Amino acid sequence: MTAFPQPLTGIAAPLDPEALRDNVDTDAIIPSREMRSTGREGLADGLFAPWRYTDVAKRVPDPDFVLNRPEYCNTSILVAGANFGCGSSREHAVWALAEWGIRAVLAESFAPIFRGNCVRNFVLPAVLPRLALDHLAGGEVTIDLAAETVSGGGETHSFDIDAEAKRMLAEGLDPIDLTLAMREDIESWIASDRAARPWVYLKERA
Repeated sequence: MTAFPQPLTGIAAPLDPEALRDNVDTDAIIPSREMRSTGREGLADGLFAPWRYTDVAKRVPDPDFVLNRPEYCNTSILVAGANFGCGSSREHAVWALAEWGIRAVLAESFAPIFRGNCVRNFVLPAVLPRLALDHLAGGEVTIDLAAETVSGGGETHSFDIDAEAKRMLAEGLDPIDLTLAMREDIESWIASDRAARPWVYLKERA
């Protein structure tokens, strides 16, 4: 997965076209029976399996499910209601979304662990008011990460994201990359500390 596209334009697919679906848990996003390995690949086929297929075992698509509809089948933006990604902390849920092609989820709120998993996998979790989501759902939207805005239907809505998460998304950095970006400062501090407290490093010399 690469850094978040700047900007990202696509059709905002409502997970439930009738009403924004609340409390979508990670077992609905990727059921445990669909997690056949510990890796990140091979999960897209099981994304939303209970809703996506009329016969899960035979993989018979449900034509009424939003991601099976022609107007939404290639979307990169998903719209849902409150508390998206609740339940189990499984990171596979985000891996499945990302492998399918979802790069942003617009929702009224997110489960905290799921939100963190999104950022670490370069999927934008953008929180917007319910009325804004209702207005944007089903239409073409443009997400500007730098400006922290989502535009569509003649309206522009702002979302908040902390500086570290924004940088990770924009630059395609994971937590290790963020740490390595401060390598010079870390090495400088170690050198200063080694000079000030040499006894701490005696075992290292041995």
